[in-house]
Amino acid sequence: MKLVLAALRFGIVSLFIATGLHAAAQKPIKAPDTAAVPAKRYAYTNRLIHEHSPYLLLHAHNPVDWYPWGEEAFAKARRENKPIFLSVGYYTCHWCHVMERESYSNPQIAELLNRWFVAVKVDREERPDIDSEYMAYVEATTGSGGWPMNVVLTPELKPFFGGTYFPPEDREGLVGLKTVLPQIAEAWTKDHEKILASANSAVQQLQKFANPASGKEEALGAGTLKTTYQQIKASYDPEHPGFGPRPKFPRPVTLEFLLRYWKRTGEKDALDMVLANLRAMAAGGIHDQLGGGFHRYSTGSGWQVPHFEKMLYDQAQLAMAYTEAYQVTRDPFFSEVARDILDFALREMRSPQGGFYSALDADSLTQHGERGWVHGEGAFYVWKADEIGRLLGPEAAAIFEFRYGVKAGGNVAPEQDLEGWLKRKNVLYAEHSVAETAVKFGKTTADIEKILREAKEKLLAARRLRPAPPVDTKIITSWNGLMISALARVSQALNEPKYLEAANRAAAMVLAKLYLPATGKLRRRLSQGNVSGDGYLNDYSFLIQGLLDLYEAAFDVRMLRQALRLQEEQDQLFWDAKGGGYFTSASNDKFILARSREAYDGAEPSANSVAAMNLLRLWQMTDQPGWRDRFEKTTAAFSAQLKEQPESMPYMMAALEFSLAPHKKQIVIAGAADAADTRQLLRLFWERYLPNRVLMLADGGEGQRQLAALQPAVANMARKQGRATAYICENFVCNLPTADPQVVARLLDAK
Repeated sequence: MKLVLAALRFGIVSLFIATGLHAAAQKPIKAPDTAAVPAKRYAYTNRLIHEHSPYLLLHAHNPVDWYPWGEEAFAKARRENKPIFLSVGYYTCHWCHVMERESYSNPQIAELLNRWFVAVKVDREERPDIDSEYMAYVEATTGSGGWPMNVVLTPELKPFFGGTYFPPEDREGLVGLKTVLPQIAEAWTKDHEKILASANSAVQQLQKFANPASGKEEALGAGTLKTTYQQIKASYDPEHPGFGPRPKFPRPVTLEFLLRYWKRTGEKDALDMVLANLRAMAAGGIHDQLGGGFHRYSTGSGWQVPHFEKMLYDQAQLAMAYTEAYQVTRDPFFSEVARDILDFALREMRSPQGGFYSALDADSLTQHGERGWVHGEGAFYVWKADEIGRLLGPEAAAIFEFRYGVKAGGNVAPEQDLEGWLKRKNVLYAEHSVAETAVKFGKTTADIEKILREAKEKLLAARRLRPAPPVDTKIITSWNGLMISALARVSQALNEPKYLEAANRAAAMVLAKLYLPATGKLRRRLSQGNVSGDGYLNDYSFLIQGLLDLYEAAFDVRMLRQALRLQEEQDQLFWDAKGGGYFTSASNDKFILARSREAYDGAEPSANSVAAMNLLRLWQMTDQPGWRDRFEKTTAAFSAQLKEQPESMPYMMAALEFSLAPHKKQIVIAGAADAADTRQLLRLFWERYLPNRVLMLADGGEGQRQLAALQPAVANMARKQGRATAYICENFVCNLPTADPQVVARLLDAK
């Protein structure tokens, strides 16, 4: 198996380098018509045609005899004593598309897979538990990971070989599938017992990794928070403001922790890193300078050249991060970016029913010489300089190109364009400020802003004629929970009713389609009208967070009660009674080798971190010590990891920051929800950055009666002197109620 393992390592290294690859060069784009883009006729159809995942359907016409994950495939593998070739990816993944076109559409490779393997396809967004389990194996055996992920299993689902991207044939130091697959098949026959022993050993290690020995619980306190800050600061890149080396990912959970740390300690560097990072990302090509929203990550050390897919979870978290920066600084730059993100999401990612789709693809159709219409990464977003010149005219083009870094020969370095798709193309980024542009061209900033605004409108109109990136129309419960949070929070801070309306619509849609009132359980996703999959921990914790945020924006007590019901169900399904914390999946899946507890805050926060924050908020809202106790057991479950590497879970550390805060505020406004004096007081809370507080409304009616059933102290809170009144409590000890906005502001601003 030495050659096979070498192939694996080459495959992994190639993917790590190739995360910066982009789409092919193209001629100026015109809208395709039916003659230019002929309808496809399919020679093959496999079992995936009956699935509803857009990613699985993408492979439904491969010559590979794909099976979905399930007993039918596993029974075939056992019956015929064949290994399982498990391929995991997602719809908007560029390299998943590459393997689908190069390899899985190749009849020769399909013949190898069909002869020697049982081929199984999984959408990682539908089955994060499967993805997490086998990604742990790939990372442990190769030192890296990514998608597409390809793992070979015994018929009992035990892994013995894994990798990521493989080309169809050997090339440029990469060993291809035509080499790898026969080697694995030969080893399966000749070294069968050794492979089984290796697979058994791998599973034992995976089980230990998933459930490490608890050991001694470490005390977590202010010292742990300082260590978190120091570790984050050590990873900061001041030249290209962000964290870590290339490729650079937005990591909003880090910013969340840093802002909370700054608020408590006054550590200026913590705030400066947040603001510099947000400004750099907004200026970069990772931010769609024309259409709004953010791409998934940057392929280089800076933020100029992105990997072009747009994920719902990024839009939600970044909108919240920019909004919090606005609350801290009152700089409209940050609020404008937050609006830019949410307006994009409402325009391009919202379903007619009000829920939100998962992602926009990185690839789209583009013309490429004699090849005609082909799929190219980033083709929808990039520009040739002469194309801009034709659309804008000489003067406006010169101004626009100076502002957005456009070069005649393209602005993408060759090392970030290894496939050659971006040759002579430009990714728009804010190379110069509006003020610098005004000086350069001897105009006022107002004139420059007008010229740039008109130029953007013309370029957007031209871009709309291009074939748009496909949309992954899955509606995933967890990611919709994040978007509900974003819309609710931003609606408060920016006083924007349309975002609150969108949050309410999304919540109503999720609860109507993806929640089962009879059982109290959530479902994972809705796709093409089909609801499928049991909810995972992140579906519960992210939606609970969204409902809590929605309650604090609209004060519909039904949202709070629903959050409590889901929290109770989450505890029933996922709580680790032995070790504390929550398992990622429920205990009823016989095909999962080891239930794990997610313990890393990356592009998304870990479900355990969000659960910890939810438990704190529920405790603060209800004064029920059971929620606090469960929070403490959750943080204790990860205490050994957090003591050594707290930077791995910055959102868990943000929850710890909340729990240790000396001035946790419980705030109740007594007044009619829509009354002007009530809204005046609420604005004082919403416009400030107040991370360690909960906010409730005593409306004097049915809402207050329902709230009092959860928090009895609310029952007697009422308006004073006929005016909306604020009850500001700290650690469940209340100040005298006041209806004076100036007094309220003074109490909120007191250290």
